[in-house]
Amino acid sequence: MATKKVERIREKRKLRVRSKIRGTEVRPRLSVFRSAKHIYVQAIADDIGRTIASASSLSAELRGHTAGMKKTEVAREVGKLISQKLLAVGVTECVFDRGRFLYHGRVKALADGAREGGLKF
Repeated sequence: MATKKVERIREKRKLRVRSKIRGTEVRPRLSVFRSAKHIYVQAIADDIGRTIASASSLSAELRGHTAGMKKTEVAREVGKLISQKLLAVGVTECVFDRGRFLYHGRVKALADGAREGGLKF
């Protein structure tokens, strides 16, 4: 578990990132949460206060497909899945919100997977 100092740093980073990013229905905010085992992503339209689509490493679409993969590879598949869901709804562009996490490793792999799937940031 992270120390109080690390949590405080992450919370400040999250507020700094979120103050600059805003999602709309046409160009939603792609919000990422990374835990120790899994990764989650949501496409959020802040102007109407609604989640348009979501995906995670626990999604039913990926359940059997990701067995034996590394966590970065799973994150790339989650990125591809969220891009498929958004393209099905008619969204082609989004704003990437890394939240309190550095753009590195699994967060970067998720973004690359979403780009491979056809989303533009």
